[in-house]
Amino acid sequence: MSRILITGSSDGLGQAAAKILSEQGHVVFLHARNSNRAKEAQAAVPKARGVLIGDLSTIADVKKLAAEANQAGPFDAVVHNAALGLSTNGEKTSDGIAQIFAVNSLAPYVLTALMEKPKRLLYVSSGLHMSGDASLEDVTWSTRRRFAGGQAYNDTKLHNVLLANAVAARWKDVQSCSLDPGWVKTKLGGFGAPGSTSAPSKMIADFAAGKSVAGEKSGVYLNPGGVTKPLAAGTDVGKQDRLLQIYKEVSAIDLPQ
Repeated sequence: MSRILITGSSDGLGQAAAKILSEQGHVVFLHARNSNRAKEAQAAVPKARGVLIGDLSTIADVKKLAAEANQAGPFDAVVHNAALGLSTNGEKTSDGIAQIFAVNSLAPYVLTALMEKPKRLLYVSSGLHMSGDASLEDVTWSTRRRFAGGQAYNDTKLHNVLLANAVAARWKDVQSCSLDPGWVKTKLGGFGAPGSTSAPSKMIADFAAGKSVAGEKSGVYLNPGGVTKPLAAGTDVGKQDRLLQIYKEVSAIDLPQ
């Protein structure tokens, strides 16, 4: 049985995958942004071992979450699933960056850099990453760009693919992949979405348990249909390096070798 952490598992896909894994007997830790959400998450997934609490919108809080995760670990798999949706506004965090970038893009990097390496890492992206801005200019929406929620979301989902592939290239002892779950009925995707959570949550659960359709391959982009190709920019090593440098500059945290 595996020891697994799923961020953003107080509802939606993360919670659905956690239910599958906990029912299978895996040791599952949930994540919620506050104590009230944590209580709800534990009640929804009673077989989960526990819930880690952390607001992903500030670097300081993500650091605290990473420390708590290391105390609860080590983990065989970490699923970076937490995200804000397309309808988010341009609110800035106390770090002076767009909240959607902080939660969707920077937080997975900081957790990856500060947590003990798991065997498997999965970054939940989106097919909308295909419309992400591959220039990587003003990714924090804090200097020259006028905020646009849809574009900001698309950008962060491209960042998830770039990060997964960058980690795969640097950490040969870790399987690091990204996943497009499709447009499914969740709070983020909207309940008018055409798809259900069953197929993508099973894919997440299978990956976390070491039974992915990708086998042991790293740097693979998945969707409910299996292995597929991301936007070409997502496999660009130069862009991966540039994004890691941006993360380092914003957070003052380097990705270990």
